[in-house]
Amino acid sequence: MRTKPVMTLSDVKKIATAAESHALANQWKVSIAIVDDGGHLLHFARLDGAPASTCDIAPAKARMAAFTTKETKVHEDAINNGRTSFLSALTIGHVRGAALEGGVPIVVEGQTVGAVGVSGVKSEDDAAIAKAGIAAL
Repeated sequence: MRTKPVMTLSDVKKIATAAESHALANQWKVSIAIVDDGGHLLHFARLDGAPASTCDIAPAKARMAAFTTKETKVHEDAINNGRTSFLSALTIGHVRGAALEGGVPIVVEGQTVGAVGVSGVKSEDDAAIAKAGIAAL
C-alpha cells in the first residue's frame, strides 16, 4: 500500500500566515482558501476590504487546483485558446471549480496534498499570494 503525506493544522497555519502576510505587504484585498486533496476547506480568510464575490471564487480555485493537480492558470489558458468544452468540467459533481488563475496545488514528495486559492486582485497576483503561502512549507 502506498503512503502519502498529509497536511497538519500547523502546516495549514504556516501557509495561511505566509499568504496573508504577502497580500497585506502589497495592500491587496483578497480572500484566501486552503483545501485538502479532496477539496475540503481547511482554512478561509477574507481580508479587510475584499469583495464578497471572492468568498466563493477563492475556494473554487483551490478545489479545481486540488482535483486536477494543476495550477488553474493551465485551465484558463486552455479555455482562452479555444478549448471551451472544458467549461463543462467546472460544474461536475461537487467540484464547482474555477478555471481562473490563482489556484495552486500543494505538492509534497510528488503528491498533491491540497491547494491554495486566492481571489481579489489581478490573477497573476492571486497566484503569487498562493505561491508565497505554499513556499512557507
